[in-house]
Formats: sequence, C-alpha cells, structure tokens
Amino acid sequence: MKTCLVVDDSRVIRKVSRRILEDLGFEVAEASDGVEAMAWCSAVMPDLVLLDWRMPAMDGLEFVKRLRAEPGGDAPKVVFCSVENDLEAIREALDAGADEYIMKPFDGAIIAGKLDYLGLAA
Repeated sequence: MKTCLVVDDSRVIRKVSRRILEDLGFEVAEASDGVEAMAWCSAVMPDLVLLDWRMPAMDGLEFVKRLRAEPGGDAPKVVFCSVENDLEAIREALDAGADEYIMKPFDGAIIAGKLDYLGLAA
C-alpha cells in the first residue's frame, strides 16, 4: 500500500485530506508542521507528501528543501496544497523541489487527478 504524509497545521484539513487519500487507497500519516514531518520522514519515507505552505515551526518551503537534501528525500512526490496563488510563489515551491501544486479548497477529484498525473493513482 502506498503511503502519504499529510502536513498541515489545520486539523480539519488533515482530516479531510486523510479521508480523500484513504479512499484512494493510501495509508495516511499526519504532521502538524515541518519539524514533525521531518521527524516522520527520517523514520519512514512516504511515497507522497501533501504539504501546506504556511505553518508554524517550519513552513512547507523550508520542509521541502530539507527533505530533498535528506538521504532518500528525492523519492517522495511532494504536492503543495495551499491558498497561495501568486505565480512567483508557486514557481518558488516547484523550484525548491515540489512536484505539483493544488489550490485550497480542493476535493477528491482534484487530488485524484494530480496523483494520476504523478503516476501514483491506485
């Protein structure tokens, strides 16, 4: 079973994301910020990271940069999931190592489409 780490400081977003991803056949873990997510990835590298941008402790941009520098950190597909809609900011996220970008709010069809595009569809 493929694994996904949902990283978002909103418990509601994590819960909604978990439900969508489990319905798509993923085993899901959650982290509330980049620091917690890095600890999780150090123990078990996921197949996919659904990542918020704006979080306390370590934001999504810093997380993806650190993840990509870790041994095996190039393997997970990273999808930013944010309200950030500035094209320069989106380019910055992709340049930092993100594979794709989803705007909030999102639904199951949007996530399924991105996973299909990334080759992670069930």
